[in-house]
Formats: sequence, structure tokens, C-alpha cells
Amino acid sequence: MNRIDRLFGILILLQSRKYVTAEKIANQFDISVRTVYRDMKALGEQGIPLSFEQHKGYFIVQGYFLPPISFNSDEANALLLMERFLGGFADKSIAQHYTSALNKVKTVLRTAQKEKLELLNDNIKLQLPERLINDFEYLSVLQNAISVKCIIEIEYKNNKDEVSKREVEPIGLIFYAFSWHLIAWCHLRNEYRDFKLTNIITIKCSEIPFKKTTHMSLNDYMKLLPVNY
Repeated sequence: MNRIDRLFGILILLQSRKYVTAEKIANQFDISVRTVYRDMKALGEQGIPLSFEQHKGYFIVQGYFLPPISFNSDEANALLLMERFLGGFADKSIAQHYTSALNKVKTVLRTAQKEKLELLNDNIKLQLPERLINDFEYLSVLQNAISVKCIIEIEYKNNKDEVSKREVEPIGLIFYAFSWHLIAWCHLRNEYRDFKLTNIITIKCSEIPFKKTTHMSLNDYMKLLPVNY
């Protein structure tokens, strides 16, 4: 990657996150931290309003907006391929949102690129076992609940087919043992519980903020899992 492309890539990365550390930029673009410092200086000299906060990283001052960008064919092809995997690693809600996003990507492609993408679309198939087909629409609701830290109400069926109603505080989602699992603080059990999404019957976001003030990190919970995948 030449320097111009790298600087542009760094700018896109900065716009995609609230803070980005120099180490993150170095790892992403396979450069040294010293080179990151030089690149950030170069961006600043070009009028990009950059700032830095100790222990958090670089950020773009609020109000700056990078105009719409174009995609090359390799990037568009990668996005198309990922759409196939959504059938096995997401649910209906995520698939719908991804398709909508991909359609927006297609609008900025050149005519020749669109024709190649359509041809490729007809010639990539993914055959999935039934156990990987997620016939539910919960992931979008759960993502939002996790990000805004609101309590959700669920009806849940356990492995004994017993149904219970729960109020839970979702801390994260984990895909392991070929299934999506919601990790949440359960008010009924007064402990963290692992809810398999295929066993959730109904789900509703209450818009009530978390009652528990602090939660364990998802990384710490993953260390407690019975499997390492």
C-alpha cells in the first residue's frame, strides 16, 4: 500500500471509531508506531482536524465529515461474499440490514463493476446444514439493547421445555458451539446467565436503563465457557 492510500485508509478508520490508538493504526496497516506519528502529522498538515486524548487515542474533531467514497472491485466482492455467510452466522434481522447496506454500496460502483458483481452473485453459493440456519429476528434488537444498556424482557424455554419470563440486562452476544448466545444479568436468578437465542420465544426492549451499576466484561465471561470455541 502506498502512502496516499494508507493516509486515506487511516482517515476512514478514524471516522469509523470514537478513538483509535497509535498501536491499533500500526497493526492495521503493518507499520511502526513512529510511522503512525508521521502520518498523523501529515493528515493534520492537510487540514484534517485531529486531536488526541491520553489513554484513549486519536480522534477527529466533531463536525468533520469525509465525503462519500468509492469501492474497488475487490472490496465489493468481499462484501458480497460476506452476504452469503450471513445465512449461517446471523439472523433474519441482520441479513435484512446487511442487504440494505450492500445495496447502498452498489450505488457508488461504476457500471462495469456492477455487471461483474451481479455475475459473481449468481456464481457463489453456500450450502448450510440446518443447524446453522437461524430462523429468528433477535440480533438487531439485542445489539441495540447492549449498546444503549437497557433491560429486555424475554420468554425463554430451557432444555426441559420449561418456559419462564425473565427481565435481563444484556452484556454481550457470543457465537459458540454453532449457536448464538445472549449473556445477561438475570433479575430472576440474580446472576449472569447464558441464553441460547434459538430458545428465546419472545423478546421486548423495555427502554428501562440497567439497574446493576457495573457488569463483568464479556471477555471475562468467555473464560468461563465450557468450550473454547
